[in-house]
Amino acid sequence: MVHVERNIDINASQKRIFDILDDAMLGPKWNLALKELNKISEDTYEAKSTVGDFTSIRTETIEPSKISMKIEGGIFNSMGYILNPKGDMVNATIWGEFDDEKNEKILVKAAELLLKGLKNFSEFLEEGGNPDDFDKKQITATH
Repeated sequence: MVHVERNIDINASQKRIFDILDDAMLGPKWNLALKELNKISEDTYEAKSTVGDFTSIRTETIEPSKISMKIEGGIFNSMGYILNPKGDMVNATIWGEFDDEKNEKILVKAAELLLKGLKNFSEFLEEGGNPDDFDKKQITATH
C-alpha cells in the first residue's frame, strides 16, 4: 500500500477548520474535486468527484484534531486530515493510502488541491465571509 502526505499552514482556528471537515455536506462548497455528495447514513456518504465516484465512510473523529475515512470504489482506500496548532495558525496535513503506485502523481496533486481549497475556505470564513459567497474555483485567490 502506498501512503502519501501533504500539508499546508492555514490562518484560521483549529476549531473552524475541524468544523468544516466535520460537516461533510460542506465538501462540495470548498472541495474543487467534489461535484456532489449524498448522505447514506450517519457516517457514510456517496460522492461524485473528478477522480470518480466512491463511497466515504468515517472511521475516526478526534475533535478538534483528526478525521479519517475509508473509501470504497475509488482509486484510493483511505484518507484523513490531521490538524496541528502552529502559533496563530494551523498546520493541516492530508494523508491518503492506495494500492496502485501509478496513481501517486494524480493523488498527490488532488491532495494539494484539497488542502488549497480547505485553506481558502477556512480563511474566507475566518475573515467573516458568507459560505454561500465562496467560489471554490478561485483556487489561487488569497483572502
